[in-house]
Amino acid sequence: QFAFQENEIKLLTAEIERLKNFGCLGVSPSLEGLRDENAKLKYRLNFLKKSLQEERSKSTKSMININSCLQEIFGAAIQAAYPDLENPPLVVTPSQQPKFGDYQCNSAMGISQILLKTREQKVIPREIAEKIVKNIPANECIEKVEIAGPGFINVHLRKDFVSKQLSNLLINGVQPPPIGKRKKVVVDFSSPNIAKEMHVGHLRSTIIGESMSRLFEFAGHDVLRLNHLGDWGTQFGMLIAHLQDKFPDYLTVSPPIGDLQAFYKESKQRFDTEEEFKKRAYQCVVLLQSKNPDFIKAWNLICDVSRREFQKIYNCLDITIIERGESFYQEMMKDIVKEFEDKGFVQVDDGRKVVFVPGFPVPLTIVKSDGGYTYDTSDLAALKHRLCEEKGDILIYVVDSGQSVHFQTVFAAGQMIGWYDPKVTRVAHAAFGVVLGEDKKKFKTRSGDTVRLIDLLEEGLKRAMDKLKDKERDKVVLTPEELKAAQTSVAFGCIKYADLSHNRLNDYVFSFDKMLDDRGNTAAYLLYAFTRIRAIARLANIDEQMLRKAAREEVLILDHEKEWKLGKCILRFPEILQKILEDLLLHTLCDYLYELATTFTEFYDSCYCVEKDRQTGQIVKVNMWRLLLCEATAIIMAKGFDILGIKPVQRM
Repeated sequence: QFAFQENEIKLLTAEIERLKNFGCLGVSPSLEGLRDENAKLKYRLNFLKKSLQEERSKSTKSMININSCLQEIFGAAIQAAYPDLENPPLVVTPSQQPKFGDYQCNSAMGISQILLKTREQKVIPREIAEKIVKNIPANECIEKVEIAGPGFINVHLRKDFVSKQLSNLLINGVQPPPIGKRKKVVVDFSSPNIAKEMHVGHLRSTIIGESMSRLFEFAGHDVLRLNHLGDWGTQFGMLIAHLQDKFPDYLTVSPPIGDLQAFYKESKQRFDTEEEFKKRAYQCVVLLQSKNPDFIKAWNLICDVSRREFQKIYNCLDITIIERGESFYQEMMKDIVKEFEDKGFVQVDDGRKVVFVPGFPVPLTIVKSDGGYTYDTSDLAALKHRLCEEKGDILIYVVDSGQSVHFQTVFAAGQMIGWYDPKVTRVAHAAFGVVLGEDKKKFKTRSGDTVRLIDLLEEGLKRAMDKLKDKERDKVVLTPEELKAAQTSVAFGCIKYADLSHNRLNDYVFSFDKMLDDRGNTAAYLLYAFTRIRAIARLANIDEQMLRKAAREEVLILDHEKEWKLGKCILRFPEILQKILEDLLLHTLCDYLYELATTFTEFYDSCYCVEKDRQTGQIVKVNMWRLLLCEATAIIMAKGFDILGIKPVQRM
């Protein structure tokens, strides 16, 4: 990006010089046009110089993705060593063992295979590795490289480079690496149905979608969170008919519907058993779809009861989302059908209008035989609106794996009709598995009902408080306010983390006992580790201002192997986030935070941060550079928690 801007500045400067030679700097009226052109070029030049300065300033504050830097360095070395090789493999990974350096470049083996296949040249990988190493350009991050085994290139980082990056982090805070063009990201998640309570199945979509949104926002993108509510359809006919019977004065007196789930079950039972009621329910659907004011009011009343219940859950889980249900797209569906018809994609099958998409055996039904629209129609309308009206660059649908074929078909139909090009716009289904009980079957209550989400959250609060009281945190350690904060932090943090720490593509077993365990890769362990790290400086009487001053003045010494290991681990944060932005697998961040916490424990056990007199307990020495490593660890953990939607507390 900088190179492009610098090149444009050079070209503009040359153009201004050319115009000067024409004598256009205020010579004669006949050269007015040239003078205007010169002014425009000067304005553009100043704008570019200013924006380049701003970008450079921003980039000096940003955390560096060390893996990306090394990829650039080795990419240039491979290009210089093998200029005729198209798209050579570029493999740079952190080393698993300290004896193999800090990172490894493993491209030599892949290049050897390519040379053999494309040119019939048999070159051993070690020779290729030697050639790559000879062409490594001058850089600020590599101390030395070694070739090991058949052709692995072991990379040792410079200590002063790592120390400088840690100081940058402490001075400027956790800043994302520069992202280039800011993109519009639309995330579709949660999506419960009106008149039905949110259950444990909605938990995963809600938690994963919120965390993905936070990640893209932190990376600097413009994120639109959408709740595709099930707020339209034939079920509203029976609900409105039942409302009319049970609360005939609903238009003037707000009906006291306390339990909408029970209300739904009553109306469904009547729909299934009473023929007259069934007919009236269908009439109600027709009147609702024709926008009859009384029926729109009834529909809104029912929706509002659900919205209030959903909001209680969103408040507990700290979810921010904009409602845009199926009803929002109703007016667009007629045009969607016409567009597919006009382009010759529609076939009539037994009275239905269907669209066959190449590569998918089951067609999309866009109009039913009775003339009504379907989920296929509303999902196509939503896709087009997000692409063409919202101008989304990245669309992410956080919906369970059972919908995979449906969404792949809808996305392929959008490509087929020309709404987007997958090379330009990213449209992804972030699928996830189901929540299982400890018996490895679908998570249900003892009576076999689906677990209500609000009950689950309340149970989490109760168990978190029991856990804190078991450890006697209520007696001496915490004030009542701190105890309450710790309870909500642990309860909701553990529920979120238990979900996010599993690969979303897999099913996962829901277990309160496991998620509240303060050992192992759990939120309880990480939250407790975080409060301990935060307490180190506080117990040494070092406040935030003193830490800030030290960050500007102290050099972070990384001589001890555990200091070095922790420093490198802290700086891997940007590459972890970059990976998740690409594959949308958030468990990688959880694994990283757990690794960071355990690496910190190794450091803390081996390296004294605060030295005390053994007899008196008085502080005799504060190793400030080590306290700065504690602080760097804490601010990375805090940002990781923020992306996961977990709220840490200062005392636990």
